[in-house]
Amino acid sequence: MKAPLITVENLCMDFNGEKVLKKISFEIAEGEILGIIGRSGAGKTVLMHLIRGVEQPPTSGKIIYHIAVCGSCDHMDVPSMVGKPCPHCGAKLARLDIDLWNEKDEDLKRRVMRRTAIMFQRTFALYGDDRVIENVLHALDDINYPVENAINRAADLIDQVKLSHRMMHIARDLSGGEKQRVVLARQLAKEPVMLFADEPTGTLDPGTAKVVHAMLLEAAKAHNMGIVVTSHFSQVIEDVAHRAMLLVDGRIAKIGTPKDVIAEFMKGYDDTEKFEEAELGDRIVIARDVIKRYISVDRGVVRAVNGVSFEVAAKEIFGIIGKSGAGKTTLSGIIAGLIEPTSGEMNIRIGDEWVDMTKPGIDQRGRATGYIGLLHQEYDLFPHRTVLDNLTDAIGLEFPKELAMRKAHVTLRMAGFSEEKSKEILDRMPAQLSEGERHRVALAQVLIREPRIVILDEPTGTMDPITKVDVKHSIMHSREEMDETFIVVSHDMDFVRDICDRIALMRGGKIISIGKTAEVLATLTEEERKVMSQPGA
Repeated sequence: MKAPLITVENLCMDFNGEKVLKKISFEIAEGEILGIIGRSGAGKTVLMHLIRGVEQPPTSGKIIYHIAVCGSCDHMDVPSMVGKPCPHCGAKLARLDIDLWNEKDEDLKRRVMRRTAIMFQRTFALYGDDRVIENVLHALDDINYPVENAINRAADLIDQVKLSHRMMHIARDLSGGEKQRVVLARQLAKEPVMLFADEPTGTLDPGTAKVVHAMLLEAAKAHNMGIVVTSHFSQVIEDVAHRAMLLVDGRIAKIGTPKDVIAEFMKGYDDTEKFEEAELGDRIVIARDVIKRYISVDRGVVRAVNGVSFEVAAKEIFGIIGKSGAGKTTLSGIIAGLIEPTSGEMNIRIGDEWVDMTKPGIDQRGRATGYIGLLHQEYDLFPHRTVLDNLTDAIGLEFPKELAMRKAHVTLRMAGFSEEKSKEILDRMPAQLSEGERHRVALAQVLIREPRIVILDEPTGTMDPITKVDVKHSIMHSREEMDETFIVVSHDMDFVRDICDRIALMRGGKIISIGKTAEVLATLTEEERKVMSQPGA
């Protein structure tokens, strides 16, 4: 292994007296990709933030960057560049060890942070109305890259992430995987020595995720930079990491080869609880020839949903599956009343009456939307409110304190938290939770409103396998105990197979097949099986 780029020594982190990280020590070598895996709440995101130098300082311990620095300008580089000329001014680069959280090194800390980059798991942080090349040019402008060379540099970066064929596309019209590759190009524009990828492909289908994983590997090799990748999914770690680390309750439980670490992580993965076959009720959703067309500057008329018809029964768990771009999310938005279709009918039964979601007004769509809960994959929580506030007054539920606490506890357990954990997190802010925990709080935020129909858009995208079982069980219990109806939009074939009574397969905006889950899954093409097979399966 090459000389270390980063050394972490006895790192500890406390939140309100609770130890979140406990004496963490390891090294990251120049050019190494370290995969960090663990259950929600294990401390992965907190550790990543500390290594990046953001949020609040650690309770104790050190994070040391071993850097080649230029004494004549602000340039910093990887340690193997020590003794070589600075690429900007020609001065000789010297070695310097920088304690990232030492107050005396604040200026050096800022310089280090300018040479790091981050890819988030859900938000793409792009200029949606600008073209791909304009997004990369913005990133170059942020680092004061010479204007006369910027166009060629942007084109080189876009080519590096294999998106030259999308260079002039508007960013918002890209698929999720393409957006993530634009994000990578923007981050590479900073010429980072370290890249942090926090669940970068959690909400992408597995086939698209593999493309992004390949980009990360190529970027590490081409730029000799270190990369830290966090994930709940073993397949992500296997695809990307040179070395892996398992976090359990804030401690390093194992560090070594991805294969060995993943084997340790998967111990205790069990799903033995059985549920009675549900007795479904009368129809609660009837869609008739639903069409949604968009006009795109680059692509002309886009038929996101193209003549879709289906029905859903009360208490049914109905799945909508398909590759990225098939129209699943647009269809779920139409069902929820957030997107108005171009034509067709979307009828929802409220009590004994039918409401057409295509018709605006308080007596039509407005009457039904309060009974439909939607958890979108781009969910958000109020960052400056506690979990309890997010679940109650922040969404307009004005309960007495005692009832609010009781309702919050019950709903958090429905969302997959243990009774002890649900009590523990009520007074925490979202930033003090792991991403997987925030996802489950967002699910609880939907369930606490007691909807008749719950639409879940990629509900397992940021969940580890064990938490996924908890959420699956919570959905099944919700159906049994509260007569809930669920519509699940997902790439996760294992989850769909285990939980859905029926599914609809979409291709190109159309429903190609609809029926019993096993029967429809048997009709998938080889390509669909490849891109929709669950990571870690």
